[in-house]
Amino acid sequence: MKQIRLVVKNIPFAYQEALKIKTWLEKEKGILVHWEEKGESSAFEVRPTDEPLDLVVVLGGDGTLLKAARLYGHLEAPVLGVNLGGLGFLTEIGLEEFRLLFEKILKGNYETENRMVLTGRIIRAKEDLPAVPFLNDVVVNKGALARIIDIETNIGGQFLTSYRGDGLIVATPTGSTAYNLSAGGPILHPSLKTILITPICPFTLTNRPLILQDDAVIDIRLVSKASEVWLTFDGQVGYPLEAGDLVRVQKAAKSVRLIKTPFKNYFEVLRTKLKWG
Repeated sequence: MKQIRLVVKNIPFAYQEALKIKTWLEKEKGILVHWEEKGESSAFEVRPTDEPLDLVVVLGGDGTLLKAARLYGHLEAPVLGVNLGGLGFLTEIGLEEFRLLFEKILKGNYETENRMVLTGRIIRAKEDLPAVPFLNDVVVNKGALARIIDIETNIGGQFLTSYRGDGLIVATPTGSTAYNLSAGGPILHPSLKTILITPICPFTLTNRPLILQDDAVIDIRLVSKASEVWLTFDGQVGYPLEAGDLVRVQKAAKSVRLIKTPFKNYFEVLRTKLKWG
């Protein structure tokens, strides 16, 4: 292992721990660590890159890992998520476990899990916006002052239904424990090859979450002329939608490889996060 990318949450504590890790990796392990410091603050500006990487290390929470996966996942380097606070669904490894696990990684003694990535793009009458990859979900949602919105949905060119409500979530199995769960959607094991559609506060109570095969192409058209309707990727990147816009969601060409923790399993994480008995 020659070089890694370090992605750090924008808080002083994360910055301090990142410096310690960078020093340890470069001086004791001879590994080149890439990162981008933003001025003299504790922030690190994450930018897309095509530089060859052996590993991406994330220090922060699930949100920081989602950003790293979106920007560096296409490089196919495994991603190691280190949680600086409570246990995360994606950042399963505690700071105190990092060095022990990293020693295992250097010896090749680790396992990865492929997580499906989807892409979403806006097809507009005047222009097609570039596709954006996402690991958790893409959401069509109305603003605080907008009325109920109408959304027409097609699967593989076949009409599914018209949703009326506050919006619509399209999620990966990884994202099933995010906004989808809050909206009443099911929990899916992250290894499944499926796509999940969940309406947000539907006007018709018979509208329920729907699980589709992973090769489905989902077209979502905003029918309403309501203002303040947004398309949001992983809760981090957002675009305003206009009446008539079509959002096309489909499986990305590449998945993200997450390094599995040997210290706990998925169901233990699930029990802990959801406070099950």
